[in-house]
Amino acid sequence: MAGRLAEASRAALSEGGELASKIDAFAPRAAQQDLSAAIADAFETRDTLIAEAGTGTGKTFAYLVPALLSGMKTIVSTGTRALQDQLYHRDLPRVRDALGRGLKIALLKGRANYLCLYRLNQAKGEPKFSNREQIAQFQRIVAWSGRTRMGDLAEVEALPEDSPLLLMVTSTADNCLGSECPFFGDCFVVQARQRAQAADVVVVNHHLLLADLALKQEGFGEILPGAQAFVVDEAHQLPDLAAQFFGEALSARPLVELARDAIAECKEVAGSLAAVQGPARELEHAVRALRAAMDELPVRGTRRRASELEAAEQAFDALDTALDQLRAVLEPLRESAPGFDGCAARAQEFLSRLRRWRGEAPLEASGDDLDMPFDALPAAPDAAMPVDAPAPQEDTGVHWFELTARGFRLSRTPLDVAGPLAQHRERSHAAWVFTSATLAVGGRFDHYAAKLGLHDPQTLLAPSPFDWPRQALCYLPTGLPDPGVRHYSDSLIDKLRPVLEASSGRAFVLFASHRALREAAELLRDGPWPLFVQGEAPRPVLLERFRASGNGVLLGAASFREGVDVAGEALSVVIIDKLPFAAPDDPVFEARLEAIRRNGGNPFRDEQLPQAVIALKQGAGRLIRSESDRGVLVLCDPRITSKSYGKVFLDSLPPLPKTRRLEDVAAFFAPAPFASESPADDAVIDPT
Repeated sequence: MAGRLAEASRAALSEGGELASKIDAFAPRAAQQDLSAAIADAFETRDTLIAEAGTGTGKTFAYLVPALLSGMKTIVSTGTRALQDQLYHRDLPRVRDALGRGLKIALLKGRANYLCLYRLNQAKGEPKFSNREQIAQFQRIVAWSGRTRMGDLAEVEALPEDSPLLLMVTSTADNCLGSECPFFGDCFVVQARQRAQAADVVVVNHHLLLADLALKQEGFGEILPGAQAFVVDEAHQLPDLAAQFFGEALSARPLVELARDAIAECKEVAGSLAAVQGPARELEHAVRALRAAMDELPVRGTRRRASELEAAEQAFDALDTALDQLRAVLEPLRESAPGFDGCAARAQEFLSRLRRWRGEAPLEASGDDLDMPFDALPAAPDAAMPVDAPAPQEDTGVHWFELTARGFRLSRTPLDVAGPLAQHRERSHAAWVFTSATLAVGGRFDHYAAKLGLHDPQTLLAPSPFDWPRQALCYLPTGLPDPGVRHYSDSLIDKLRPVLEASSGRAFVLFASHRALREAAELLRDGPWPLFVQGEAPRPVLLERFRASGNGVLLGAASFREGVDVAGEALSVVIIDKLPFAAPDDPVFEARLEAIRRNGGNPFRDEQLPQAVIALKQGAGRLIRSESDRGVLVLCDPRITSKSYGKVFLDSLPPLPKTRRLEDVAAFFAPAPFASESPADDAVIDPT
């Protein structure tokens, strides 16, 4: 029997309910009402719910309605800052106003999104700008700083997300001075946290949520314990992100920033530059030398692989020495300025992380460090273990590295986060709702539940409201070779040209690797359709150009499986080149498979297959975004019909009609009346 909150939520979302009467274009949906009622029951019973909500279900309203009607302190966590902004600025106010609830809402982002007045003041007059455009941007930030109320740098117009100025005018948990800061009383981060503390519904992102759960170092710890309900949207991202936050990392940029911050602090203490400058410069040099020494290594690899390269080992020794020397120089300066105190603590922490990564004994923390303010402690994801707990005796994580064009990242990643996630959930005594469009594999949630340490949770599959037989078609081309052969890309493009001709372009092609993407881009350059290739322009620019073209072909790799939201005719075909099994060069994934094998499990069945199914669903979900969309999903990999596991992929997709005939694709895109016809009976594959 449904509880009172479930009945009220269902009524609010039904025909003649508050949302239908107050929000233009709101259309009641049975699946949305079922989802909202299930979430409401989880709220009332402080239970845990896993809910897959197909595209078009309206899951955002489905969880906001019970959150607002319950009056419970609710944390809503989502995947990106863009989704945070959409929730806070658009969806939450609309639902709150429609329900007539005068509840307080707040938006809380990570500290890197807020202006740091201390860092801004330090940057004034410094010769750090490389061109006139940067000078103009900095002046715009200075002018804005005098009138902003929130300090959210998203308010600054025309400031690129990757602007180097952002590092100069924001703080990290490493370099923040906390209550010692002369600008502490006006701190935008502190104010944002105070607003969140007083709010009924707080919108955060997964990085903030996990940073608090793992470390209590983002200063969010005073807000989370008061929450009675958590809604985790885009919840499929949580397990992999949690592995980052329950591990630790050390990367090149924070090391370089430490060296530069140490020199910048010298202007506060007379005579200190002579002592600090040499070791700080030596640290910068050691970071660059280590990156150069790692050039002969693969882009990703294990600690053991790095140890086989003598030049890299010598460079690690040099980095250790440089960090130790800078720490020794900063130690006697700690009392002279809060900035030096923070730099010394960072040097010690980074040295400990380096030695843990190399398998050596970490440094002993000094007594002073136990009393450091949270703001002076290291930040996730470059953060390590909880500072109030000793390092575990047995390190069961993976020690691995990853190289970028000019930097590196040394990570220790746990293989299993189910235990710590379950502990934090139980400690909260709150309701937990995990929802996404892609959580189930073959209609079951076992794989996801195991990752989160959930035992026998409530589950719900809320299907998309789309008319799949009328709106969509799944085409499985015949005659393609095994995806492992060298000429697969050529064969693939030969099979796709007739599809693109039938659809007049308007296609999004997803590739399993960047190499395959580049090969396809070369083969399609001579086509009659505008070509948009991942990496040739910033993602938002690329998507806008693709939308505007009307007949473009967009090529993307794994990161484009999510966030490509193009409704309407501009995107009428989604093509997936291969089943998206994880790349073999991921050390964490490989170690996870080995651990499953050691424990008597089946790595393919228990990990590789479920992960690939979820990835395929994410890519396929780009096709139909609204009730008026029509489109064809093309699954090229012949293994989907030749291998027994192919059925798991097909069973996990929405109930699209399936065909192997190119003529049916042409008929789908032909002018009416053919467009409404179903594929020929002899071409349809029985999805059961």
